[in-house]
Amino acid sequence: MDEFESLSHSKWECKYHVVFIPKCRRRVLYGQLRSHLGEVFHQLARQKESRIEEGHLMLDHVHMLISIPPKYPVSQVVGYIKGKSAIHLARVYAERKRNFSGQHFWARGYFVSTVGRDEATIRAYIQHQEREDHRLEQLQLWR
Repeated sequence: MDEFESLSHSKWECKYHVVFIPKCRRRVLYGQLRSHLGEVFHQLARQKESRIEEGHLMLDHVHMLISIPPKYPVSQVVGYIKGKSAIHLARVYAERKRNFSGQHFWARGYFVSTVGRDEATIRAYIQHQEREDHRLEQLQLWR
């Protein structure tokens, strides 16, 4: 097996490609904050037991490959990262002591796509699994 993550009763590999943008694609403001946001995203992902495998902060959008445990919905983790990073930016860069309602940094939605295994590999595994189970049954007949 490859390197899978573990929970108490499961092995998992759940990776997602996520893309989101700043509200109104604020290039000027976002361009100044890019260098600081990477570490903020990594810290927030760790708080939800997730890991950002790859990430790239473009001038007007964010791409990330994120590994999220199956016990958390993708929408919850992405919403958490976007919300908490907006609060952090408001406190650090806008010098606000609290997040004022109506002032949002990120646009509302996001794009998400699953990053799965190679389909041919899965098909071969399924096809050969039946043969493997049959072989193991035959071995148990001699016990």
